[in-house]
Amino acid sequence: MERAGVLKVIYTQCISRYSKETCFLFIFQADIQICRWEKEVSLNHLFYAIRGDDITVKSYRVESRITSRFCHTTVKSSVVNSGPNAQSIGFNVQIPKRAFITNFTMNVNGIMFVGSVKEKTVARNLYAQARARGKAAGLVRANSQDMETFKTEVHVPPGSKIEFELHYQEMMQRKLGFYEHSLYLQPGRLVPQFQVDVYIYEPNGIASVETPNTLGEHFSGMAKLTSSKDKAHVVFKPSLQQQRKCENCTTSAIDGIFTVKYDVLRDSNAGELHVSDGHFVHFFAPANLSPLPKNIVFVIDVSGSMWGVKMKQTVEAMQTILDDLTMDDYFSIVDFNHNVRCWSEELVQGSTIQVAEAKKYIQNIKPNGGTNINEALMRAGMIDPRSVSMIIAIQKNVKKVMREEFSLFSLGIGFDVDYDFLERIAMENRGVAQRIYTSHDASDQIRRFYSQVSSPLLRKITVQFPEDSVSDVTQNHFDKYFSGSELVVAGKVLPSESTTLNSFTTAFADRLDLSLQTEADYLELDAALAQQQHAFTGFARQMWAYITVNQLLAERSLAPTAGKKRKITQRILNLAVEHQFVTPLTALLVESEEAKERLLADSPRDPKQGCCAVMVVCLCVFCVTVENDPHFIVHLPKNNMDVCFNIDSEPGHILNLVSDPGAGVVVNGQLVGSKRVEEKEKVNTYFGTISVFYQPDGIRVSVTTDRIDLTDGMNNHSFTWGATADITQDRVKVSIVKDSKVMVTVDDKITVMVLLHRVWKKHPTHVDFLGLYIPNNNQYSSQAHGLIGQFGQEPEVRVFNLHQGADPLKKEATMEVKGNKLVVTRGWQKDYRRDKKRGSDVFCWFIHNSGKGFIDGHYTNYIVPRLDSFLPLPL
Repeated sequence: MERAGVLKVIYTQCISRYSKETCFLFIFQADIQICRWEKEVSLNHLFYAIRGDDITVKSYRVESRITSRFCHTTVKSSVVNSGPNAQSIGFNVQIPKRAFITNFTMNVNGIMFVGSVKEKTVARNLYAQARARGKAAGLVRANSQDMETFKTEVHVPPGSKIEFELHYQEMMQRKLGFYEHSLYLQPGRLVPQFQVDVYIYEPNGIASVETPNTLGEHFSGMAKLTSSKDKAHVVFKPSLQQQRKCENCTTSAIDGIFTVKYDVLRDSNAGELHVSDGHFVHFFAPANLSPLPKNIVFVIDVSGSMWGVKMKQTVEAMQTILDDLTMDDYFSIVDFNHNVRCWSEELVQGSTIQVAEAKKYIQNIKPNGGTNINEALMRAGMIDPRSVSMIIAIQKNVKKVMREEFSLFSLGIGFDVDYDFLERIAMENRGVAQRIYTSHDASDQIRRFYSQVSSPLLRKITVQFPEDSVSDVTQNHFDKYFSGSELVVAGKVLPSESTTLNSFTTAFADRLDLSLQTEADYLELDAALAQQQHAFTGFARQMWAYITVNQLLAERSLAPTAGKKRKITQRILNLAVEHQFVTPLTALLVESEEAKERLLADSPRDPKQGCCAVMVVCLCVFCVTVENDPHFIVHLPKNNMDVCFNIDSEPGHILNLVSDPGAGVVVNGQLVGSKRVEEKEKVNTYFGTISVFYQPDGIRVSVTTDRIDLTDGMNNHSFTWGATADITQDRVKVSIVKDSKVMVTVDDKITVMVLLHRVWKKHPTHVDFLGLYIPNNNQYSSQAHGLIGQFGQEPEVRVFNLHQGADPLKKEATMEVKGNKLVVTRGWQKDYRRDKKRGSDVFCWFIHNSGKGFIDGHYTNYIVPRLDSFLPLPL
């Protein structure tokens, strides 16, 4: 059933029991939930590692080398464009969000592109220089659940061979007693040479290793595992026939996450100390300790935002969590909307009777109203603390800092939470944040998170080293240690006459004060690593940098002053460049030989609202260009050609350029005429006004040759061309470059560039006019149309029968497009982006009769009554 049908059923059932106002709220929340589900489904199902038509994938190989919990992964693929036409070929890799990309290389027909990590501003400037020459493209990273998508796309002629290679590094995190290494495998097609290798080397020994069958029964038993005391090798190498969904299928059954789980041997509760390459790493994961009794206050958002699936999943998770409480635990429940209620004003014992009463209370919660998280957390914080006090906050927004006795663990359900804020407030209060995805297993996600923090074994842990033996030590004071996890401290080893490094750990357990000591030889591990074929010899140095950068990023988000933030930023930049990590402050610049072509990979931000859009950027700059006449130049990257047409309309007419009701964006242009010399002389037309209207926020940007107006329905702000300015209102950004151009960006998805053309005021015929440039990689919805918007989906085009035309200097041909056969002429048009005065010549196929046959319908269909008018549908 479509969304509208679902909402209608909900409303019909609701109105028989509740008021109209309440039902409208229900419908609103249901619509949000359905939209969110659709976005998450699309993210899960539109991803393919290799994309393109008529291509041959020669190989796809993944290799991970894990040494002392630090992993270096390499993904390689070899692809050939075996089709008859030039086309775009994509290479996509999903990597864990906690990983840092360290390099990307690409070989296109023998031309090598090699990456290097640079400060983001430096990389972007170099990239911008390449873009100005038309020799640049983008590598896009987008967030999706616990993974991050690295995407690139290259436009190549037929017969081309492309080799992709991506490197990334991450530290294995121990959760619930295991390290889990995940590789996302979805090639999207059958691959003759498909292989995954995972090599593990743990100097103290491997306690267990397994490869759970997470890819489905189709691949049961295909992952081969060999292991010894301190090494393990997992290989997954299905043949072409084994990859098929069925015996005669041409599609691949490989679609999911390939997982390797393992744990290590531990000699004592003092931990492991590894010294290598002038660095040390101390791993601390004691076991066989009695859990500390805990006090838990569950703070639950029961406002209208939790209506529907969110609340259902929260209740399901809470039922299981309450069952986990013991007689030694004390708990209470605070729920809030615009009001705050306490199930019990005092902490109560986790007895069977109290747990049953709490379950009944949770089951009867009905979400409605607004949100009052401030008072809720204040009430939770006033309940008397006992040995280890925790607040498990299941909520939409967190705005209040807890007392020092508490740790705050924040769960943000869905993508409509300010996750950056949840993470920051958790770090400030000795806790961590976790995003819960509103998929079918959301309640299981909540339960798993709770399991990780439900058994505190130690508190106030400190790891120290002899004076003058180490430097640059990462965080070594920890508030709590939970069963099944691991604390890690790293640093540099200073020169010393001693050949042994010692560590001393103090902590408090249940009625115990602990003091533990361990040691490691300076040279022993390096000697052992030299004998290991698949070990990662630089692991300790990279792990120290990895931990340090992540901690500095956390400190930076909490920096109290701008000066402190700048100092931390510089430290991050220095480390990230030195160790080649792509972080939020650095970028990967990928350059061809002699730096003639460049690509750029930025680290993304976690989305505050909505799922990340999928972007595709090619190894060529392409856009739709509109200048005087007005003439349109449309670049078709799949066909590797430019197509031009003029619109022969009247002064005063408003032409719809982009109409996207799905995105709520419309771009229109109003024509002005040239000065008339004689009564019967034809008047040339130009764009005198370009309007960008964003319907959701009611904001319109109107650019004329005189000024730039920003209107929101109540206020009008006017800016001149005489000064450079940047203006942001809600989700609309306007950048004015003095006497040159205006960039309008809507919701970080759709960009429009307007270029100002001035002429001599006393010119007998010419007038000032505007040029328009709209990139094809704008993220339109499927409803986009308009003279320009329709080419967001590139049509199939075939040009043949090339012959001499009426003009001896111009060739003619026949073009097949949209079921039409058109006579087209080879000619030139001007592109003024790089040279505003003279312009640059674009060689294109010219469509006659105002684009008839190339555009949908007749050009008059695109004339609209107002500058904020959407195109009537159907066209």
